[in-house]
Amino acid sequence: MSVSLGIRALRRWPEPRAILTLIKPITWFPPVWAYLCGVVSSGIPVMSAPWLVLIGVVLAGPVVCGMSQAANDWCDRHVDAINEPHRPIPSGRIPGRWGLWIALVMSGMALALGATLGPWGFGATVFGVLAAWAYSAEPVRLKKSGWWGPGLVALCYEGLPWFTGAAVLSAGAPTWQIVVLALLYAVGAHGIMTLNDFKALEGDRQTGVNSLPVTLGPERAARVACWVMAVPQVAVIALLAGWGQVSHAAGIAALLVVQLWAMRVMLAEPKGRAPWYNGTGVTLYVSGMMVAAFAARGLV
Repeated sequence: MSVSLGIRALRRWPEPRAILTLIKPITWFPPVWAYLCGVVSSGIPVMSAPWLVLIGVVLAGPVVCGMSQAANDWCDRHVDAINEPHRPIPSGRIPGRWGLWIALVMSGMALALGATLGPWGFGATVFGVLAAWAYSAEPVRLKKSGWWGPGLVALCYEGLPWFTGAAVLSAGAPTWQIVVLALLYAVGAHGIMTLNDFKALEGDRQTGVNSLPVTLGPERAARVACWVMAVPQVAVIALLAGWGQVSHAAGIAALLVVQLWAMRVMLAEPKGRAPWYNGTGVTLYVSGMMVAAFAARGLV
């Protein structure tokens, strides 16, 4: 133990693999998928501006989402020391203030890359960067709220990238139908973020982070999350049917039925099965997003 502590104390540079772990590639999928939903929903052929699609994907995933993960890990280093002491910062694999410097440099990279996407893309990037720091950093630290914190993350993971993808490809504001669909799926993603908070339950409780699993308890929080995920999808189904996109509405309804089954399984043991639901029910949820994007494409 003393030898490992000595090595940790002598480390001056972060491990390359630890940097990759810090920016959590597994978390890049939701914003990238949402950006692609926006691209599809715009009705603009992808090959008409492939560079905008590629830049947007890199910006939404590795850069902005990766930056937000680095910022969150830096601001949460004391929480991770309890929940996940093996994480790069509390374990010492990223020493000193390197976690902060990485997050700040990536914030600058995000703004520079966002500027290449025009005014809509740059404006969305500015919002995303500010939101990432508002979520994690004091004195704002919206993460302390079980309502505002997950709501902001859900908006930035699903609604904002969808809006951005549609706006960048259209070179203007998306249609109101696209905005409504993006907002509904962002609202529903609040439930996904609540279930994601189950893994940090003990550390959140000890450090004053009032996530819904902490304030409501696992069982009630899981039920709230299920309602929050399901109701917006019902609204999407009703809207699409009303807009004449009946087959797309039916497809999303079928996906929701399977989600309801998965929710029932998860609710039998919320704390233990929340990770399982995040790998099954969430996949069905985001599949419905793309179905809705193709429906919106038919409205353009």
